[in-house]
Amino acid sequence: MVFYRSNEDGTFTICHKTEVVKNTLNPVWQPFSIPVRALCNGDFDRTIKVEVYDWDRDGSHDFIGEFTTSFKDLSRGQSQFNVYEVVNAKKKLKKRRYVNSGTVNLLSFSVESEHTFLDYIKAGTQIHFTVAIDFTASNGNPSQSTSLHYMNPYQMNAYAMALKAVGEIIQDYDSDKMFPALGFGAKLPPDGRVSHEFPLVTEK
Repeated sequence: MVFYRSNEDGTFTICHKTEVVKNTLNPVWQPFSIPVRALCNGDFDRTIKVEVYDWDRDGSHDFIGEFTTSFKDLSRGQSQFNVYEVVNAKKKLKKRRYVNSGTVNLLSFSVESEHTFLDYIKAGTQIHFTVAIDFTASNGNPSQSTSLHYMNPYQMNAYAMALKAVGEIIQDYDSDKMFPALGFGAKLPPDGRVSHEFPLVTEK
């Protein structure tokens, strides 16, 4: 089956193709998921067209027929309202007694909501931000302008600017607006051993 979303200009765009079910006259397709935006662009009454084909090995699949529905109708789930006659318009014109080329029954339908970042924030989510500073020699001597840690007396270095930019935003989602700051890759007193995790502020 091929699912089409209707567009504002009257055209249709393919939004999903099911798998091929072979060697049966009564196929049952596997459940699939598709974003509501892709299926109907968020318009629950928008027409959804479904075409049904008979698969051929050589690729010349035979058109069986089609039917239309909507997200609103599909959301009713398995019921008498979701039994669709598959109609081939050409056969209907040629054959007076033609009724349909079969029916498609909806077996199940469910909607799963995907929460956005804003939803989490509205619900009271807290973001805990931790800063880690690289003290390894690979960053160069902080007294030299070529170092990423260069301490310019007139402006912040790139690291400091990045931390400030992110921190000023993140702090609004942190209850105490305080960020743990750690360092790694430095030799610490009194024995000069290299530590890969230490607080930048220690109690005396």
